[in-house]
Amino acid sequence: MKRLIGTLQEQDFDALAKIRQSLHAMPELSGEEHLTASRIKALLTGFSPDTLFERVGGTGMAAVYDGLEPGDTVMIRCELDALPITETGKPAYRSKHPGRGHQCGHDGHMSILLGVASALCRTPPTRGRVVLLFQPAEETGTGARAVMADPRFAQFNPDHVLALHNLPGYERHRIVLKSGRINCASRGMRIRYGGKTAHASMPETGHSPALAMASTIRRISMLSTRGPLDEAFALVTVVHAVLGERAFGVAPGEAEIWATLRTVTDKRMECLVEEASALARNAAKEHALTCRIDFDDVFRACDNDARLIETYRQSAADLGLDVTELDEPLRFSEDFGEYAENAPSAMFFLGAGTDHPALHNPDYDFPDELIRSGALMFLATINRLLRSKISA
Repeated sequence: MKRLIGTLQEQDFDALAKIRQSLHAMPELSGEEHLTASRIKALLTGFSPDTLFERVGGTGMAAVYDGLEPGDTVMIRCELDALPITETGKPAYRSKHPGRGHQCGHDGHMSILLGVASALCRTPPTRGRVVLLFQPAEETGTGARAVMADPRFAQFNPDHVLALHNLPGYERHRIVLKSGRINCASRGMRIRYGGKTAHASMPETGHSPALAMASTIRRISMLSTRGPLDEAFALVTVVHAVLGERAFGVAPGEAEIWATLRTVTDKRMECLVEEASALARNAAKEHALTCRIDFDDVFRACDNDARLIETYRQSAADLGLDVTELDEPLRFSEDFGEYAENAPSAMFFLGAGTDHPALHNPDYDFPDELIRSGALMFLATINRLLRSKISA
């Protein structure tokens, strides 16, 4: 791949790897990415964008590179936020914040976009514009909507929206593509049962939510189809539950259940929400309890534009990168799907290694060598979309 690097040299990738490791060491959670954004601002300033937007959708940053001639606007998005996970890996640059870590690889995605910024600084597009968006709060599903609700988003007005995500389970540098449905819809469901405490020796004088909690966990779990990822697919994963207090003398009066609902389509999600809510309310009624249901971390289903996927396919061929075509969507969710309401959008996936720790595993760490193939893929795709002369 050396002959294809062009305006990105070996020393650039060495510097980007060090930046990635420094970002890895200082992870910040969704909506709290203030120091990360400050660091990104300083780095982007060094890459001389024509316009630099701060606090986009909260803590987001956007760097705009104008071409010499009018043309389309290509927006490329990466993520700023980390996860509430304690890192168990032992790299020298491991997280300095206990309970927080970049176990999804957003530190690598940011470094890839900084590589694109470096190339654009040296060789701006000949026509059109490139917007590099560093988006906050992807992990909670709120970041993309906040960015699009920002009045300044109208100034970006993208014609094409691009993104990538690293993907363990595939050999490194392999490009993984699928047009149409690519990421599942999901949302977090929180069920709160309210009853009445009692002395543990006389539980009949209160209203314990224990049986309602047990039956609800069993019944909503049975809503999972566990079949192929088609329009009928549904998965309910109970992720947290708490009952009463840690006191042997008190029969519980409150309970809380957290579950993640997952479907391939938004329409199927609406049905699953109704089914799970009905089960929870019926259990409350059966046991004379109050019931409150809330939803959080709401992600819509994500679709890839077929023409942009074909452009990625051609870019991979230009770079000599192998391609795998997916037959069905991936189970995990992405708020990137929100941008499809504004312009054609597509995400490609970048193999992180067949035996690499999975995303969100506590020992996951982004492979620095992927910065090269990710940056080159974006530059090659910009060239094709803008018919520009940015060297990749």
